[in-house]
Amino acid sequence: MRLVHRDPSTGSQRLRLETPSDLWRLARLVAVGDRVGASTTRRDPEAPEDVSGAERVRRRVYLVVRAEQVEFHEFSRHVRITGPIVEGPFDLGRHHTLDVTEGDEVTVAKTEWGPIERALLDEGVRHQGDPVVLIACVDWGDSTLVRLRSRTVEPVADVRRTLAGKRLEGSQAEKDRASYLAELAELVVREGPAATAIVIAGPGFLKEQLAERLRATAPDLARKLTVKATSESGRVGIDELLRSGVAAEALSGSVAAEEAALVERLMRGLGTGLRSAVGPAEVREAVEAGAVETLLLSDRQISDTSIAPLVETLRSTRGRLFIVRGESAAGRRLEALGGIGAILRYDWRPSGIRDDR
Repeated sequence: MRLVHRDPSTGSQRLRLETPSDLWRLARLVAVGDRVGASTTRRDPEAPEDVSGAERVRRRVYLVVRAEQVEFHEFSRHVRITGPIVEGPFDLGRHHTLDVTEGDEVTVAKTEWGPIERALLDEGVRHQGDPVVLIACVDWGDSTLVRLRSRTVEPVADVRRTLAGKRLEGSQAEKDRASYLAELAELVVREGPAATAIVIAGPGFLKEQLAERLRATAPDLARKLTVKATSESGRVGIDELLRSGVAAEALSGSVAAEEAALVERLMRGLGTGLRSAVGPAEVREAVEAGAVETLLLSDRQISDTSIAPLVETLRSTRGRLFIVRGESAAGRRLEALGGIGAILRYDWRPSGIRDDR
């Protein structure tokens, strides 16, 4: 996300959206009542009366709407912001939908930018030009490839096949495995050039075989390769890899990996002692005590009006706010704990809460 222009007098920020993660951030930055402007198309009301509505010429215009509804469509990669037109060359007061996608510029004006919105905006600007990490979590017959781009985990391919057993007569098992390995290598070679790092993971020996083949046939990719063990393959194995931290160096800079690792730290703190707090009451007490290193908040809790004062207190104690995607595996774990948790700086016990911990 690139900050193109800031106008302190109006509270407006002009942003260029460069990645799918920026679209996710925009959908959480814009609240009902905000003024949002972008280049868009609308039917020209000055077209001749004898031209049917469906045939009226659409003009490229800059419109500002007062947001009433915001929708993020992750798979088609766009954000729809609907509301009445408050600035533009015509149709003032009528409803319009801004359809925003990667590469677009959008202006957001708020009466006040709260601490959560500022945190999202700062994260987007700070992670401009994030690395792209390709992960292949493989095993015979069950493999998944994904692409990590900042906040997003983009599916590349699921490669599931029924392979002949090793004990069958003849060489069918060998043929099946050779074909499967070749298919995986072809996918990595196709996707690898656009990645800054490639992680090959999995529970068995296929990951080493795949890495060895890539080093032999695609030497340009060899310097990007990291091989790591997981107990599972497929998407389950990828979730394990992200939260375990075993590939931290290769995944450095990926917000999605950091998200999974932070929620894992929260869970481990709950299980081993006094370094985590969960739930609104417990987290609030920890924040007020200055004990919070990182506050984890599900994006589904952003609209809770009690959160903003809590985050302001957190900022005064130099704590960090991290927004977790509710739809991610890490987000679902956090939601099960009430949608809010805190990683603590030191051992701390809440007054009258979980004294037996």
